[in-house]
Amino acid sequence: MKNAIHPNYKPTTITCACGEVIHTSSTKENIKVEICSKCHPFFTGKQKLVDTGGRVDRFNRRFGMTK
Repeated sequence: MKNAIHPNYKPTTITCACGEVIHTSSTKENIKVEICSKCHPFFTGKQKLVDTGGRVDRFNRRFGMTK
């Protein structure tokens, strides 16, 4: 391998908006994320359906889907 072309790989902390802190290694320091596996709906099983401006209702009416 060539010398002095690879980035520095150092310990870092990843912080989620929910408060979860993960210690790992990366080329960047102190990474902040909005969502992690502790608070993501796919992993928690608490999925929410957000109906913005009646889009879901309009889709259901258009394609004849009823509840």
